[in-house]
Amino acid sequence: MSTPDRANEAGAAAERAGVTVVGGAGWSVTIAARSHVWKADEPGESGGSDSGPTPYEMILAALGACKAVTMRIYADRKGWPLEEARIRLRHDRIHAEDCMTCETKEGKVDRIDVEVELHGALSGEQRERLHDIAGRCPVHRTLTSEIDIQSRLA
Repeated sequence: MSTPDRANEAGAAAERAGVTVVGGAGWSVTIAARSHVWKADEPGESGGSDSGPTPYEMILAALGACKAVTMRIYADRKGWPLEEARIRLRHDRIHAEDCMTCETKEGKVDRIDVEVELHGALSGEQRERLHDIAGRCPVHRTLTSEIDIQSRLA
């Protein structure tokens, strides 16, 4: 199936199902959500064609976007002078024994490092509150809660 056909199929399916991912030959996939279509892939050095962000990069992007939007909504409601929120995220796998706050003590655990940079004439108290609010965004809560994924063959 050609890429436009895959995009059309993914877009039509997304209208029915939330998010649809269509994969064919190679590691690149077409993703559709509502009227938006984009690619995910792996870097060339990993065997992909680097035609889009990796799945982990999309998880980081979703988390960062949710934090930024959540802070913006809160600052706007409070009338606070938040000009810009810049969020840098990094994912890594670390040894569980190196994690002082993790319940898991064997093997490896996923770690996401988040750096929040706030611009605007905000007080120290406002900055701290916005940082706290960012940690309560829906995607952060999803990633730190128990997740039950139900998968079936169609």
